[in-house]
Amino acid sequence: MAFTAIPTPALADECVQEKAVYGDMENAYELRFEPIGSEAAAASNKFKFTVRNTPIVADGVVMRSDDQLRANGLIMFNCPEGDVTGADLRACTVWQGMIYASDVTGNISVLPAEGAGAAARLVLPALGPSIRESSIWGKGKATVAPWDVLTLKGCGE
Repeated sequence: MAFTAIPTPALADECVQEKAVYGDMENAYELRFEPIGSEAAAASNKFKFTVRNTPIVADGVVMRSDDQLRANGLIMFNCPEGDVTGADLRACTVWQGMIYASDVTGNISVLPAEGAGAAARLVLPALGPSIRESSIWGKGKATVAPWDVLTLKGCGE
């Protein structure tokens, strides 16, 4: 029988969003938020998305809608720098969509901003199917597609 740790409300309350670390049910992926700093004014959050037991580390950003009620996320891997085309960006985009936050009772809300308490769970709709169609899928890369829900498993430094 498998045991899945359920985040305690205290962990979510003690950890701020920019230090939150999330994982999937199979422990195949990790999403680790980082402070945004002053480098990207358009982004409200940033994170690293790793495929465990591989060298893959993808970059993620979150951009808020004008009304601040939606959080649009992007996960990108090996994107070219400088002048790039839309085709270049599509080729390196692993996943794009809304990121939703959930508390331990299942109430859905917008992803917390930096400085706010971390969400107990994240919902990234169609994450698994997107990964299977991306450049991080295949031999020596990702071979397990995650569910859409990632659970708070720790707080980084």
